[in-house]
Amino acid sequence: MACPPMLASSYARHLVGSALALLLLAGAAPASADLRVSDLQVFLNDHEVTVNMVLLGAIPEGLREGLQGGIPTHVRYTIELWQFNRYWRDARLLTRTVERQLLYNVVTKEFKVTSLRGETRPPHVTKDLRDAQRVLSEIRALKLTPATALHPSDIIYVRVHAESALNGENTVLTRMAGTSEETLAQSDYRTLYRTE
Repeated sequence: MACPPMLASSYARHLVGSALALLLLAGAAPASADLRVSDLQVFLNDHEVTVNMVLLGAIPEGLREGLQGGIPTHVRYTIELWQFNRYWRDARLLTRTVERQLLYNVVTKEFKVTSLRGETRPPHVTKDLRDAQRVLSEIRALKLTPATALHPSDIIYVRVHAESALNGENTVLTRMAGTSEETLAQSDYRTLYRTE
């Protein structure tokens, strides 16, 4: 049974449109995926569960041109504390988001790192891109929860989802264009106190 001519032409246009969309997606160069979390540590510090980490590649090559043009770069860390459960799904105990912004002033040729969410710290101003990147990418002694909120024998771990994007826009299209990247890391399992 043959299709009516009007339906056949509509079907052909749909196939051609789908094929073009697939070619565009296949031809787009993905981001280099240099972003990664390093030195992720969870420990007990002053009776608080704290986290240390460093984000390597916080300013990928695809973001540098936009940054030099005055477009701000945002780095967002979503830090989750999880409790391991041997016989059921692991339980997420809390989520903490830390967001920082790096802005280049083209007039004064200075980089300014400011905290937008999740922490209170004064802005850091420098003329050195490496120094700005260090301040943007290091998290030291981030307090998650008091140790008393957890049972001493609970097995816990931390998951970190980190995003780096021009103007804070992290979508599929910006990742394909190379102006945003994201990564995921997980710490080792541990207990607060040594169990026998």
